[in-house]
Amino acid sequence: MAVGAAGLLLGGVLLFVTSGGGRALPRGCARDERLLLGLGALAVAGYPVTFYPAVARTGVAVATVIALGSAPVLTGLLALLTRQGRPTARWAYGTAAAVLGCAVLVLGPVLSGPGTPVDTVGVLLAVLAGLSYAGYALIGGRLIARGRPAGAVMGVMFGGGALLASPAVVAAGAQWLGTARGASVALYLALVTTFLAYRLFGHGLRHTPAQVATTLTLAEPAVAAVLGVAVLGERLPAVSWCGLAALGAGIAVLTTGPAPRDPEGAPRRP
Repeated sequence: MAVGAAGLLLGGVLLFVTSGGGRALPRGCARDERLLLGLGALAVAGYPVTFYPAVARTGVAVATVIALGSAPVLTGLLALLTRQGRPTARWAYGTAAAVLGCAVLVLGPVLSGPGTPVDTVGVLLAVLAGLSYAGYALIGGRLIARGRPAGAVMGVMFGGGALLASPAVVAAGAQWLGTARGASVALYLALVTTFLAYRLFGHGLRHTPAQVATTLTLAEPAVAAVLGVAVLGERLPAVSWCGLAALGAGIAVLTTGPAPRDPEGAPRRP
């Protein structure tokens, strides 16, 4: 938890400082938009404090599949409940194929090997991580669709999330940040997986609904698997290659269709 929170603390502050209009955004927003920014910051803070403990309890593969796989489904359900767009049949088919493919791809080595017990608490934490991801993606997409600058929205949500997550670093002790290994891990999480990733993610939300965006991020484990084979010489079982094909097909369905529309009816580029 402390490792994830430290990465968010450094990366979130960096996103806020470089967001341009981040300081002025809350003052220029309506009351309901300020509430959304607060909920988005809470969701951002919730992701590292649930995902990394889930990884520790269930392993990287299981936690990744549950968190990333549940996020698109939860995003679609939340969008439906909050009247931010009814999921289309194309989205449903593409998401189903992508989630199934992601699960088979990542869990292929696990399924091919000896069985391991399931940690219920770890699974629940991973689902909460997926819900957190769905929440701030949907909130960010809604505010950006209203014309708010993507960089400022991400800067405020991640800056606020950094403040909310900072007690986890303090409570666990920050001595590990003074070591070369601890500092390098925290800097990588801050610069690459938080600052760079969500600066690009915010830009993507200007042109793509959150329901589709969270499904497209399932390409992450696919890229990791291909890099593992090409760079590290890892081997994937046949079932994982089948999962990779299904994941690719699901993403292709989502990216080759007509331009989706936001709740206000304006077309967006996929």
